[in-house]
Amino acid sequence: MVTSTKQTSREVVECLKVISDPTRLLIMKLVEQKEYCVCQFVDMFAISQPAISQHLRKLKQAGLVKEDRRGQWRYYSIDESSVHSHLVKGILNHIDKEDEQFNLLLSKETPVNCK
Repeated sequence: MVTSTKQTSREVVECLKVISDPTRLLIMKLVEQKEYCVCQFVDMFAISQPAISQHLRKLKQAGLVKEDRRGQWRYYSIDESSVHSHLVKGILNHIDKEDEQFNLLLSKETPVNCK
């Protein structure tokens, strides 16, 4: 359950800095709906695995996503218990469902094929 928790201005600024990157913002929009594997993000964003991992590391350090390790692979979903969850979800709600970049990413989504 998410409760709206008051935060300091510094905490809000740090959260906003993390999601101000377009790739991280779109990752958050994706994981808002369901869990994704790193390999899926690599395919969808067409960037290297180390680059995706760096984006995910920043999101995880900010407490915005949670990681589920399954063997050598990592799966990510939104951290509903995060103190920033209410703030981030409010921002994500402002992204139009017809957003071109978001829908392009969705069109590139493939089933999990990492083993």
